[in-house]
Amino acid sequence: QVQLVESGGGLVESGGSLRLSCLASGFTFSRFLMSWFRQAPGKERDLVASVTRSNEGINYADSVKGRFNIYRDNTQNTIYMQMNDLKPEDTAVYYCNRRDTWGQGTQVTVSA
Repeated sequence: QVQLVESGGGLVESGGSLRLSCLASGFTFSRFLMSWFRQAPGKERDLVASVTRSNEGINYADSVKGRFNIYRDNTQNTIYMQMNDLKPEDTAVYYCNRRDTWGQGTQVTVSA
């Protein structure tokens, strides 16, 4: 079955960096647009970034432009998101997404 498994979250100080990974299985990974979403406590789940099948099209939320970088490795069935200059408002659970399939999420906490 389709499965998405995130990793790489953690606790970091403001200004720090983290790299999230999402390992996909159960489908032909290279054929699908993949995305990262995040959900902060008490808020809706919002799109952070998305990447098309061969890294040719990338979209970012305005709040992360210039700080986050999404990319994929189709040979490893994995998408990544390099997050730099993290801010306390980036604190959330980050989810990998393909259409209607979600991973379990990975917690990112940024201390002031």
